[in-house]
Amino acid sequence: MASKVKQLLFVALLLVPALGAAQTLGPDATPKAFLQIIDRPRASLTPRENKQRDVNGVEHWHFTYAADEAQRVSGFLTKATNVSGKRPVVIALHGTGGEKEENLDLLQLIAQRGFIGVAIDGRYHGERSNGGDGYYAYTDAIAGTYRTGKEHPFLYDTVWDVLRLLDYLETRDDVDARHIGLIGFSKGGMETYLAAAIDARIAVAVPMIGVQSFRWALDNNAWQSRVGTIQPAIDGAARDEGKSEINTDFVRHFYNRVVPGIADRFDGPQMLPLIAPRPLLVINGDSDSLTPVPGLMEVVEKTKAAYAQANAVDKFKFTLQPNTGHDVTPQAFREVIAWLEQWLKPNGRP
Repeated sequence: MASKVKQLLFVALLLVPALGAAQTLGPDATPKAFLQIIDRPRASLTPRENKQRDVNGVEHWHFTYAADEAQRVSGFLTKATNVSGKRPVVIALHGTGGEKEENLDLLQLIAQRGFIGVAIDGRYHGERSNGGDGYYAYTDAIAGTYRTGKEHPFLYDTVWDVLRLLDYLETRDDVDARHIGLIGFSKGGMETYLAAAIDARIAVAVPMIGVQSFRWALDNNAWQSRVGTIQPAIDGAARDEGKSEINTDFVRHFYNRVVPGIADRFDGPQMLPLIAPRPLLVINGDSDSLTPVPGLMEVVEKTKAAYAQANAVDKFKFTLQPNTGHDVTPQAFREVIAWLEQWLKPNGRP
């Protein structure tokens, strides 16, 4: 999926006109229960930055920072050489088995439009896979959590890494910390809405092909495709338990151990409404088995109600891509960039 998305990205972004509008930062709606699960001592960030190259008027930097005492996060940062002062930021999160490099084309184009572009490697992906295959490093780590109860590499630890990334960005004199947007694909889309729900420093959120109801999928025997994205991890857990078959009850048990609360208190219908009234654009495919439409619509309806109650109906938009599976179309990319331009650029500045 990543290569196809990258090809479509060039087509879509080059067709988007520049827009501009003011953005209002919403109140802090951080649920203490979620933070209690992911929270840990905040080690010194000790950032390390290294300029790599200039590409068509855009500086490309590599950076790392400490997320905690055991983990350093690797990332890329891009910014236009001809724009001075503080700039809005767009952070991009990759999907399962991906890496930050997949978002380099997006970062380049984002920087050319006056943003600072940032992408990081998720837990056990890219530079953080210890030299191995990121997908198997990730699923091995999830299986390890099932066995030991330590860490939460499936979604939650990368959410923590994003919160620490916000801490790092706030230290930079070129960052407009009141205008930081977060977008994510698939796994990154789930991490996007979870992070935005608990940290109001994320001014604009765009979860793509990731919004769903885990509870609905379990209740309706529609969990297979989602579990299939981390199949080696749940297969290992089933072997540990001596189970020859993976059924709904075991999947529920597995979720409770590796991502506690994801199918109830921290499910999509509970978390996305917490983003209101900050701008939120949700994009899914109408034929995506990973995010079944009935469960998705439950999330959408509850989110709509939250934005209506906050008198912010114009700040929530939902796009269900027609005849589309687990992918993002050029039209959807155009919507994404227009949304970021509208809500992240104060006073319509370039």
